[in-house]
Amino acid sequence: MSSYVFTVTSNKDFETTVQAATDALKEEGFGVLTTIDVAATLKAKLGIDERPYRILGACNPHYAHQALKVEPDIGALLPCNVVVREEPDGKVSVVFMDPAAVLGMVGQSEIDRLGGEVRTKLLRVAQSLQS
Repeated sequence: MSSYVFTVTSNKDFETTVQAATDALKEEGFGVLTTIDVAATLKAKLGIDERPYRILGACNPHYAHQALKVEPDIGALLPCNVVVREEPDGKVSVVFMDPAAVLGMVGQSEIDRLGGEVRTKLLRVAQSLQS
């Protein structure tokens, strides 16, 4: 397990999990700004068939605005990516970027505080996907 993500396993199928993650993010004040279908891109560009793998670029405008006011370059670390992927055994993993770890690289106490608050929200999203 890496120090910059946290992961949960969903008991739902892939597409249902993507929608459930999107809905749960919305409940915590996040919008999904980007959706990257990695499997479809690999198929289209390289002719490679892979299991479903989608990256959701989630952003909470309130926290993003606060962070940008403190550190204008923080945009290079945004949005908070959430990966939904189908595992070889058919289970679906949801992997969250840990904003406390990633934003902690900035080394500013206000950014650290924001990263911790966003992490708490994403942990609630993760917990909702397990139930």
